[in-house]
Amino acid sequence: MSESTGSTLADWEREEIARANASDLTPVVFVHGLWLLSSSWQPWRDFFEDNGFITLAPGWPDDPATVAEAREHPEAFAKKMVQQVTDHYLEAIAALDQAPVVIGHSFGGLIAQKIAGEGVAAATVSIDNAPFKGVLPLPASALKSAAPVLSNPANAKRGVALTFEQFQYGWANALDESEARRLYETLHVPAAGAPLFQAAFANFNPFGGETTVDSKNPERGPMLIIGGEQDHTVPPAITDASYRIQSKNPGTTEEITIPNRGHSLTIDSGWREVADEALAFVQRFIQ
Repeated sequence: MSESTGSTLADWEREEIARANASDLTPVVFVHGLWLLSSSWQPWRDFFEDNGFITLAPGWPDDPATVAEAREHPEAFAKKMVQQVTDHYLEAIAALDQAPVVIGHSFGGLIAQKIAGEGVAAATVSIDNAPFKGVLPLPASALKSAAPVLSNPANAKRGVALTFEQFQYGWANALDESEARRLYETLHVPAAGAPLFQAAFANFNPFGGETTVDSKNPERGPMLIIGGEQDHTVPPAITDASYRIQSKNPGTTEEITIPNRGHSLTIDSGWREVADEALAFVQRFIQ
């Protein structure tokens, strides 16, 4: 729970912010997406800290502390909304002494782009981002990957876990079965259903909805969009469309597609290839 009234930050998140501020190094804020916890970023955090940054990885508001606890309490994820989560990360960023680099994956990639649109990121890396309003492609594989949630409207108010077969299709289709099972058993947790409904129907909402991204803000800063060539959950058509919209910003916008990689590209055995691309981009703008 948070220390102060009106704050959504947990004590451990405040401690990470204090650690970052005490370091005088450029902070890197990692934003996780659905079906993972912030602890899934640990290899990336170690890598970026080895390369001269200080890192923090806030959770979504009131996330369980461990994978085991999350699996025991799927209701903890119920009803979390995109803007609620974005505001949580914005609160953490506002408490930092320096504008951070923001790196997000999946719905975390969408949230990273929303944060960049607020003009508070020094640089942004958005990996396999969930679609925002204006991103029109909805490939069949993306719909199939989201079907475990979208097939039942009641899931909008629930926390929903994937079966191994669903995880294998949506996340681990580019992996062998043994690695897919290892990731499923050690990292997969239930996820809030609401954000998937928000993204799926964003383009039918005349007011834009919570997945709206301000891609035109001249203070957005440099942005790299990374996609996995074989991603079923966020196929290249979605990251390509995101790039086309973001590339109209006056800031630097670049896109990289990682060959032969699926949605698990930030957590599987090939994560370092993706992290190397992210680091190289960030180092061009952060001295």
